[in-house]
Amino acid sequence: MPLPVDLVHRELGGAGQPPLILLHGLLGSSRNWQTAGRDLAARFHVFALDLRNHGSSPHSPGMEWDALEADVLAWMDRQEIVEATLLGHSLGGKVAMRLACRNPARVSRLIVVDIAPKAYLSRAHRAEFAAMTELDLGTLESRAMAELRFEARVPDWSMRKFLTTNLERTDEGGWRWTIPLALLTEALPVLETNSLADRDRFNGPVVFVVGGRSRYVLESDHAAIRTHFPRAQFVVMDEAGHNPHMETRETFVRTVLDTL
Repeated sequence: MPLPVDLVHRELGGAGQPPLILLHGLLGSSRNWQTAGRDLAARFHVFALDLRNHGSSPHSPGMEWDALEADVLAWMDRQEIVEATLLGHSLGGKVAMRLACRNPARVSRLIVVDIAPKAYLSRAHRAEFAAMTELDLGTLESRAMAELRFEARVPDWSMRKFLTTNLERTDEGGWRWTIPLALLTEALPVLETNSLADRDRFNGPVVFVVGGRSRYVLESDHAAIRTHFPRAQFVVMDEAGHNPHMETRETFVRTVLDTL
């Protein structure tokens, strides 16, 4: 297993209150949590992390679940955080579930946003990565142009816009990816698997926040979820899709604070 990397984080407020660690989804970053995270700082000392190969965190080969989990644990140790509430969305939710099951003493409560402990063989992810790989950065003039070029493979306009958040200007005025695109593409078969083994359990309090317009967590998944998380509660946000913390932020924040 690769050695842990030093994850970069954003501190979003609430110093002196119980710690809350936010973990973003695939191709996201701590930036996705800035607004909701500051709202959650009403009750928590909020930290939003960049997972390895995302945001401003180091690029490093190895995207195995053990490595992603070890990175977060090492970050907690550096911050001298003994125990925290973990809130993870999508890929971040998979990491949070694994860490809670295998290091229960480090997790006081767990919130999982629109993901379940199962494999996801996503054609959409494959299409999105193909669109990013095919993008000719040498002729790119703007993020808006990138969005247009993504249309053939990525029908959802909000996803096209989201993908372009991983583009930045070079010193010479061109464009580059901020993520190691080839490395993440190669890691997709691992990231699509279930992050938990059959034996994994976390007996602490758990809330699954589910987007009512999303298909990532189905009612048929509840029984399997409870084998890993016996105290699991489910909150369905009817108006939200896969990103309730961005699509219906105020309701999401209120839901999280109310359930805690």
